[in-house]
Amino acid sequence: MAGSENEISKGAPPGLAKAEPKRELALASRSIHADDNVSAHRAVAPAMHVSTTFRYSDNPDDLGYMNNQDPSAPKDSHIYSRISSPNLTRLEILLSSLLNGPSVTYSSGLSAFHALLVRLNPRRIAISAGYHGCHGVIDLVSRLSGLEVVPLDCPASDLGPGDVIHVETPLNPTGEAADLEHYAKKARESGAYLTVDATFAPPPLQDPLVQGADIVMHSGTKYIGGHSDLLCGVLTVNPRLAGPDAAGGVDLHAGLLQDRIFLGSVMGNLEGWLGLRSLRTLELRVTRQSSSATSLVRWLAAEAADSSSLVSRAVDSVQHASLQPGAEAEGSWLRRQMPGGFGPVFAIRMKEEALARALPSKLELFHHATSLGGVESLIEWRAMTDKSVDKRLLRVSIGLEAWEDLRDDLIAGFRALLDA
Repeated sequence: MAGSENEISKGAPPGLAKAEPKRELALASRSIHADDNVSAHRAVAPAMHVSTTFRYSDNPDDLGYMNNQDPSAPKDSHIYSRISSPNLTRLEILLSSLLNGPSVTYSSGLSAFHALLVRLNPRRIAISAGYHGCHGVIDLVSRLSGLEVVPLDCPASDLGPGDVIHVETPLNPTGEAADLEHYAKKARESGAYLTVDATFAPPPLQDPLVQGADIVMHSGTKYIGGHSDLLCGVLTVNPRLAGPDAAGGVDLHAGLLQDRIFLGSVMGNLEGWLGLRSLRTLELRVTRQSSSATSLVRWLAAEAADSSSLVSRAVDSVQHASLQPGAEAEGSWLRRQMPGGFGPVFAIRMKEEALARALPSKLELFHHATSLGGVESLIEWRAMTDKSVDKRLLRVSIGLEAWEDLRDDLIAGFRALLDA
């Protein structure tokens, strides 16, 4: 990668003007080049390294505790893969650039959430419904620490310094958004941390750090992986809480890295390599998926509201951030928070449970499966994996197919469902 202005001008021939400072690369460019200066070899595509251990220096004078610096690869030096490895180092450098803060990877989204709670060790956590898996982790931690769960919208006076306000936005399974500026203000008033699960809207759709989040979580299994073939979790720390000059003297990034060594929740080498492969196309995929989902939601909502349409006979309502108040208003909190578009996941609430159970089996392009964020579109009768939801609810994750083809598939499915 090109160096800084000083590095560029340092080697300039006498008499030549200094190079102009380069503007920051765009997201699409960073997703391909942010890790260019890490590898010691000249291969364009990242190599897949599978070693778990790495040779120490042959020079006895170079030996020291937890220090195995390779002079030929100063940014790619390792000891043991539970601490760091070539694939994960590159992946974390790339994620830190794309997510705008120092990032740590984990073996799954839930292992990332567990690591977050272990590091912050709050007395209380304010949280809404959302992803049932996070509530499962909270139950486990509560057995050890007595962690108390309070409602997300409790008064700020119910929280204290070091507590956690955890906001999932967009929300699972409806894809609706929550106002992060509101919760950031509440966190400041109470001294709590604001942590955000942004899995359903990765870059370029939103950046919760802009609204004041302290830690942002992603289940990288979804859009970061993007191909339904890896498990991954990510925590990104607000830069003001990382490094030697961190606010309050608490370096959360260093703490998370240290904790991970002993939690053991490190990603595998293959998964790290798959994550690198996937991030190269993150903006292309997510932008297309967001646009297609919004088009499909608008069509479905209009059809559901038309009493003469086929869809209205089966669908009670559609839920998505694009249907919330302010979605079309310039300057609204929703548009400020999601300037790149709305998430590719939404919910269809059918009129009867039997209709929700049956519709997925009538579709051809949508796979009836759990999870989300892959290149293929999925639909799930959500009660299959979350016993707390309305049994009439279907969660829809839009892939990279043409949205018109997905619309036609739904029309055919509704027709087959209602004519059966």
